[in-house]
Amino acid sequence: MVPVLRFDGKVVVVTGASRGLGRAMALGFAEAGADVVVSSRKQESCEAVAAEIRAAGGRARAVACHVGDWAQCGRLIAATVESFAKVDVLVNNAGIAPVPPSLLGVTEDLYAKTMDVNFKGPLRLMALAAEHMAPGSAVINISSKASLRPSPFTVVYAAAKAAQNVLTRAAAQEYGPRGIRVNAIVCGTFHTDSFHRSAPTEEMRRDLAARVSLGRIADPDEIVGTALFLASDAASYLSGELITLDGGGS
Repeated sequence: MVPVLRFDGKVVVVTGASRGLGRAMALGFAEAGADVVVSSRKQESCEAVAAEIRAAGGRARAVACHVGDWAQCGRLIAATVESFAKVDVLVNNAGIAPVPPSLLGVTEDLYAKTMDVNFKGPLRLMALAAEHMAPGSAVINISSKASLRPSPFTVVYAAAKAAQNVLTRAAAQEYGPRGIRVNAIVCGTFHTDSFHRSAPTEEMRRDLAARVSLGRIADPDEIVGTALFLASDAASYLSGELITLDGGGS
């Protein structure tokens, strides 16, 4: 029997879901039938995406959460269980990528915030969500090519995402006997707000697109198929993997 990428009756939590890749995945899971918990730092932004889902006939709850805050992570999972009684899929998408001017220019505040959001939060959310997951559930961590090819200007972000890669493989080993799969999508360049801030001119964007085998920067919606696959029974024997999604980037 060929698995179908449907999530009717499934509960999906997406962090960083108010815009960019997170919003695209939240809407994609909802279109595939899932009940979606839309989370980001600002309640109003979460409500806007949840309203889109409801307007299309889906079910959604908006829960504000700063994933770098240990207690707020607990409240997010508690709110999810309160509304839907379980967690079937956790998408750890929330992230920040501040760029220091140099290694010497890395401040303690920049370091702490970057590690908290990109590593501490996913670790804590995964640990809490797994307590409400049944066999067949899945965690998807959204990583970055910077974790594999760092530069001095992405050093803290790259290190945090590399730690997330390690977390993905370690958690896959811990949760595998419970039937919970853990994988990561290692993203190349997508048209997101952070990308446009780092490459503000069309010339810069064309130069970056020329380094990609497909010759273009991805739209946010282009992550959805990979996320649905990893969360579905179609990937039932896939765990602990880092799936690179970069258009054949160099």
